[in-house]
Amino acid sequence: MITFGYKSRLTGPLKALAALIVGIMMVVNPDNAFASVVKLIAVFLLASGLVSLFVGLKDKENSALPLMMFNAAANICIGLLLFIFPGFVAKFIIYLIGFALLVFGIMQLVTLFSARSMVAMGVLAYVLPALVTMLGAFMLFNPFAGSVMSTIAGIALIIYGASELLSSWKMKKAVEEYEIHMTQETKQAAPEDMSGVEIKDVDYEKVDEQ
Repeated sequence: MITFGYKSRLTGPLKALAALIVGIMMVVNPDNAFASVVKLIAVFLLASGLVSLFVGLKDKENSALPLMMFNAAANICIGLLLFIFPGFVAKFIIYLIGFALLVFGIMQLVTLFSARSMVAMGVLAYVLPALVTMLGAFMLFNPFAGSVMSTIAGIALIIYGASELLSSWKMKKAVEEYEIHMTQETKQAAPEDMSGVEIKDVDYEKVDEQ
């Protein structure tokens, strides 16, 4: 089961909260939202990177540690650049949001699909990330004026926030079911470890003490 992005229970809700805040801001004030959005995204990336770094260092035995550390370093570096150069990045914010939504939507679909044997997903669990993926791809073409695209981006982020909350809840249940399943398998396999040991009755002769 793939749990990338959902190993920590805080990562999903944090991403959802950030997406909802940014999305509402872009819908309410589409004309002047870009610079503020860039700074908010920067703060989110820094927070996400620090959380991933903390989780990775705490769980050093995890086989996915190198990937988590790379993800943490990338988020921190990108967050710092966005915070230092918000005006420059604002010119490309629509493309950045579109690309991020495209990637996050695909990641959601992959993780949810991999966990379908652990917990019932429901149609909505797949529809929302699929919609996020399509909106992200659409935004890469940037076909409308800035204010219109800002509104579309805001709506897409709100949908993504809702999708991320649902996905986090589903993956939390899936991880719990997976841990229970693995624990049961371990308990069932324990007696089998003695299957290769042959027990024989041994004849012995009593020796009388002199």
